[in-house]
Amino acid sequence: MPEPIMPTDSQPRPGSRSQRHTNPAEENLRAVARLEERARSRRSSLACASDAITSYAGSEWSVAAHALWFGAWLLFNAGLLPLPWKPFDPFPFSLLTSIVSLEAIFLTLFVLASQNRMTQEADKRAHLDLQVDMLAEQEMTVVLRMLREICDHFALKDTTTSKEFRALIERTDIHDLAERLEDNLHPG
Repeated sequence: MPEPIMPTDSQPRPGSRSQRHTNPAEENLRAVARLEERARSRRSSLACASDAITSYAGSEWSVAAHALWFGAWLLFNAGLLPLPWKPFDPFPFSLLTSIVSLEAIFLTLFVLASQNRMTQEADKRAHLDLQVDMLAEQEMTVVLRMLREICDHFALKDTTTSKEFRALIERTDIHDLAERLEDNLHPG
C-alpha cells in the first residue's frame, strides 16, 4: 500500500480553508515569493552590503550628490568661492582625481560582485525552469497518449492519425533536442 502524501507548505490539507480559497496563480505567486525570500536570506552580510552600495550608486540621488560634491570641490579649490579657507587641492585637482579613481575601483568591484551573485541566482532559476519544462513535457506526452486511447475507444481518428499528433505523442529526447539546437545556433 503506497504511503499517503503529506501536505507541504505548498499543498494545503484537503478540505482546509486555505485549499478552498486559493487558486493556482496565488499558490504560484507564494511559491516564487518563498524562493526569492530564501535566496535573500542566504546572502552574506558582504553580499547585502554590496547590493546596497550598488543600489545607491545607481540611483538619481547618488548622481545628484556626486554632482554637488564635485561642483563644490572644484569651485572651492579653484578659489571661486569667497571662503576664509585656502584651497587644499589646486588645479589639476590631484587629490580629487585619486579619490574618484579609488571610488570607481571599489564601485566596479561591488557591481561585479552583485552581478556575479545575480547571475548565479538567474542560473538557479533557469535550471528550475528547465526541470519544470521537462516535467511538463513528460506530463503532456502522457496526456496525449491518454487522449489517443480515448479517441481510439470512440473511433475518433482525424486528430490521432495526423502526422503532427503522432510527432507530439513521441517522447522528446532532450539530449537530441539540445544537440540540434546547438547545431542550429552555431552551424559550421
